[in-house]
Amino acid sequence: MAVKLKKLKNQTIVITGASSGIGLVTARMAAKAGAKLVLAARSENALRQLTDEINQAGGRATYVVADVSKPEDVRRLAREAAHTYGGFDTWINNAGVSIYGKVEEVPVEDMRQLFEVNFWGLVNGSLEAAKHLKQKGGAIINVGSILSDITAILQTIYSASKHAVKGFTDGLRMELEMDGAPIAVTLIQPAAIDTPYPVHSKNFMEREAKHAPPAYAPETVAKAILHCAVTPERSVVVGGGGKAMIGMEHWTPALLDKFMEKSFSKQEKADYAPRPLQQNALDRPMGALEERGNYPGHTRETSFYTETVTAGSPALRTALLVGVGVALAAWLGGKNRSGSKSGSGSSNGKNEEISALAFHDN
Repeated sequence: MAVKLKKLKNQTIVITGASSGIGLVTARMAAKAGAKLVLAARSENALRQLTDEINQAGGRATYVVADVSKPEDVRRLAREAAHTYGGFDTWINNAGVSIYGKVEEVPVEDMRQLFEVNFWGLVNGSLEAAKHLKQKGGAIINVGSILSDITAILQTIYSASKHAVKGFTDGLRMELEMDGAPIAVTLIQPAAIDTPYPVHSKNFMEREAKHAPPAYAPETVAKAILHCAVTPERSVVVGGGGKAMIGMEHWTPALLDKFMEKSFSKQEKADYAPRPLQQNALDRPMGALEERGNYPGHTRETSFYTETVTAGSPALRTALLVGVGVALAAWLGGKNRSGSKSGSGSSNGKNEEISALAFHDN
């Protein structure tokens, strides 16, 4: 059965993790486009503030305080959408938490809790959404990461959860297609995004966590998500820098490992002490509406790569992907000819090389 998605102004959209970062920006952007919203997070104060903001600006929003790791909370979220708006058209699984630190130093209990939110919370939302959308149609949009395809050193368990998200999303898509269900299932794969993600993490490192460059504005992800709410897509990588790293994982995994070990592991650490360990979103809601994080460098406000693949023709997309391969091959060839070792030189030089592969995202 063909998938037909409504225009945003005619949609009701459910967003989990709506109180900060990508979820918050997506909610504000969707409201401006005319969509009706059902917002979910663990912090009632933040949700009430956001809902009031949207409604006072002429939009329509309601909220449900929900922990997505609890199936009963997710069912309440769907019931609220049905009660208030008669149902929903798009369900966005965005809620997530993070951990920084060496695997051997992270308690297994914390690893399990991260999976409860990042993986099982997304499974709960996806299955509830599929149940309601099987007859009427719509979109399920799961926020994964470029770490669904690669692993960031010192974020191993978070990366593992996003690998699991990709596997589940791909399997769900195939099964719904096999059943003829008119549901688009999309995986969104952001690169580093300047949100509170690092400072909300449970951080076992000796310094505060921060994103390694390049980092993109949360608006770049929100635009991709809302594009997928009206246009069926299998997956969208947000940020050419992220696409380049996925290419390295495919073509030169050992080189990417060395880059992670020698450069990336240093770039993830700020030059100041971490916040107290108990101040983290894994153990409790953070309670404030926050779009941006602590990224100290230039944040790329747009992604030429992502805008091209979401707006361009299939032929243009193919040409762009070929361009990634050509750029990567040329860079690797130059490294081999020079005889330099991976990870040598300044981190700024490495960033410039990655940025070159990123099609000059700005």
